[in-house]
Amino acid sequence: MRLRLEFTTEPFDLDVLPEHAAVAREVVGSAALEKVDVGPFGNTAEGAADQVVDAVGDLLRRTLGAGATRVSLQISVIGEADR
Repeated sequence: MRLRLEFTTEPFDLDVLPEHAAVAREVVGSAALEKVDVGPFGNTAEGAADQVVDAVGDLLRRTLGAGATRVSLQISVIGEADR
């Protein structure tokens, strides 16, 4: 199964990149995910179910530890895994 992860971290600050946002970029950038798109108002990535679930756990632990006060996420099934 393939999943798409969409997420944001808060609080927002358009003038300075918050530490939790930098950590989120690092987590999705270093995970075994594809189609990673990081922006100021939302972030997306895709991958196999196990890879996305592992990345979400890491994302939550690390961004909350870096000062995020809210992490909003949505996960959608987008297809079957390549065989």
